[in-house]
Amino acid sequence: MSENLEHFKNLAALEAVKLVKSGMTVGLGTGSTAKYAILEIGRLIADRKLMDIKGVPTSVASEKLALEVGIPLMELSAAGVDIAIDGADEIDPNLELIKGMGGALVREKLVEFNAKKFVVVADHTKLVPYLGYKSAVPVEIMRWGYRATINQLASVAHQLEARLWMKDGEPVVTDNGNYLVSCTVREILNPRELDAKLRHVPGVVGTGLFVGYANIAFVAGENGVERFSR
Repeated sequence: MSENLEHFKNLAALEAVKLVKSGMTVGLGTGSTAKYAILEIGRLIADRKLMDIKGVPTSVASEKLALEVGIPLMELSAAGVDIAIDGADEIDPNLELIKGMGGALVREKLVEFNAKKFVVVADHTKLVPYLGYKSAVPVEIMRWGYRATINQLASVAHQLEARLWMKDGEPVVTDNGNYLVSCTVREILNPRELDAKLRHVPGVVGTGLFVGYANIAFVAGENGVERFSR
């Protein structure tokens, strides 16, 4: 099954990269599906099928991979990017997303908010009837005063559980030097409202609710790649 999912991820990414044209500045997402887009862009550059491409990575990991495959990089400028390609942890019927389980949500949001077109790539398991169906909402918070911030996050919504994200007995630290909190909500009926409430808590740097961001999603499964548009 896992091998199939990797195949589906690759299929979705390949479809998205077809939208990349020579001369574009491309937002390079983070995670197990976005990596296939980075690999394909690198291949097309090496084959001289894409020219004058600039990549804007959303994480240290994506930056490293992009450099390995020969994608010229730049920082996010005031002009933004022409297109951003990234994965998602959940995609609801309105193309609202939960993203950031890889810990890069703030940089992803910066790049994708400033993209002329944001394209989501995923395998079929990421489609859900509503956000919060399977995934928690990652929230990046400042390390200073983090206990108080987590306590306030837990009071934002009914039955919301907020827990510090741990790995190997230590708090997970983002590329920005912050902590991650996992916010579990049984059913997110109004993602925009929840996002606003979470961001209102002092100490919060950003949330993994991407509301109104995605323009297109390519989702791959047994029946091929489906395209969803906002």
